[in-house]
Amino acid sequence: MLKIQGARKMQKSTFFPFFSSALNSAKYFALIGIGSNIDGEKRRFDTLFRTLMNDKRIKILNSSSLLINKAFGYEKQKDFYNAVIFVQTILHARALLKILLFYEFKFRRKRSFKNAPRSLDLDILYFSKKVKKDERFCVPHVGVNDRISVILPLGELAKGKCSGTTYSYFYC
Repeated sequence: MLKIQGARKMQKSTFFPFFSSALNSAKYFALIGIGSNIDGEKRRFDTLFRTLMNDKRIKILNSSSLLINKAFGYEKQKDFYNAVIFVQTILHARALLKILLFYEFKFRRKRSFKNAPRSLDLDILYFSKKVKKDERFCVPHVGVNDRISVILPLGELAKGKCSGTTYSYFYC
């Protein structure tokens, strides 16, 4: 078995992984990274999934399994649960970011210090072949190609379970 530094194991839950081939007419596609390391991560991810499924502006197409990996940045904390979800949306990138920040707030995310433990972390990793960068927003997400918490879950989607026509909307 291949060992990857920092990766502990992959797990499944009710909605992770999830695969659908049903597209709608929404204009944009996004890969969203999900992270958490405060107790109840699997239940929180499943609740987030249901919440997003009920949001008419967002259609979930695929999700990866859950990756449990070593914390980075501030390492004196519990291991993280991470996953990626592939969505179709009517929202442009900044509007989607606002919605994701609202969901972080709704799930009681506190930003006490950089890389602090978090109940929910939502990041736009890629957005419809767009490249944007300013002091508050960067797509592709900073470090997306270097983080095991993104690479392994994204690799699961890329290995044929995610439709090539939709997946081609990203620089990967």
